Amino acid sequence: MKKIQMVDLQTQYEALRPEIDQNIQNVIQSARFINGPDVKSLQQELADYLDVKHVITCGNGTDALQISLMALGLKPGDEVITADFTFAATVEVIGLLNLKPVLVDVHPDTFNIDVEQVKKAITPKTKAIIPVHLFGQAADIEPLLQIAEEHNLYIVEDNAQAIGSDYRFSDGRIAKTGTMGTIGTTSFFPSKNLGCYGDGGAIFTNDDHLAHRLRGIVNHGMYKRYYHDEIGVNSRLDSIQAAVLRTKLPLLDRYNDTRRQAADVYDRLFGDCEQVALPYRDPKSTHVFHQYTLRIKNGKRDALAEHLKEKGIPFGIYYPVPLHLQKAYFQDSFVHENYPVTNMLVEEVISLPMHTELELEQQEYIAGGVRKFLL
Repeated sequence: MKKIQMVDLQTQYEALRPEIDQNIQNVIQSARFINGPDVKSLQQELADYLDVKHVITCGNGTDALQISLMALGLKPGDEVITADFTFAATVEVIGLLNLKPVLVDVHPDTFNIDVEQVKKAITPKTKAIIPVHLFGQAADIEPLLQIAEEHNLYIVEDNAQAIGSDYRFSDGRIAKTGTMGTIGTTSFFPSKNLGCYGDGGAIFTNDDHLAHRLRGIVNHGMYKRYYHDEIGVNSRLDSIQAAVLRTKLPLLDRYNDTRRQAADVYDRLFGDCEQVALPYRDPKSTHVFHQYTLRIKNGKRDALAEHLKEKGIPFGIYYPVPLHLQKAYFQDSFVHENYPVTNMLVEEVISLPMHTELELEQQEYIAGGVRKFLL
């Protein structure tokens, strides 16, 4: 059996080697490393795939979030609501801009932001909501859009983990995650469903005015060379990364289908294991399984992790400490008891290897290692 990887980028590369190598070589030969033709082509191809008017690439997914909030013109002290159970980048950018993070609990099934908790958290200072499409499944966007319209709020979708996922509205309309709010963002970190070979990110919007602002902010606040109309940043996707992403983008739907098939196999292998809660699949969303995350219900998650280490089985614990307990973001307004679902998840979740190159033999070995410990 081939060595099990949490994410097997090497095998994925081998399948694409000729095209990847040629496309990278083309960039090197052109010497157009910044904002070259591949960057412009990728932006248009992503816009076509997502059915969104504007795509603005940038240096990474964290920058995408920060630049989005900058473009909205929020002021220090404005409140931004987001989920307590997610990666720190989501709240990090709120702090960097001297905005006030308001953390709310998540839904116990999807692990995504709890709409009812969002309603309770709104104050006159609330200006934006950042729902995170966690682990590859869409947050429940429709009611959040209704809340935003009622209270005149912005929605910034953190789509770093769910690119390619579809969301179905109550009227039957289907839209891609990242395209439904005021602005959407994503990350092209190598382990993502659509990953490059370094850092990279992108911002999506259907708003022409915001798109103009975003394009200036990513490039030092310039709309005309050497004329700086506002404070910006230097955050650009380089042409080599764009060439890699252009190679992979036509394969994204196939990659996501392969991940769902691997998730089906895991579901079958754990189907009779009562001490395990399988990932919930929301009928409103197509899950693209950036992570395949179990809940270990018997209090033995950490012991299971040690067992998997001994067996040479990779795993991830996303996330071991909730944001409301992180030293960097702590506020007196964060009351531990207000986050019962998050507090449960940080003690129970464990993610198993999930990628497009998983083989049945590997999954059976992984599941056997988990089952042997639990049963």
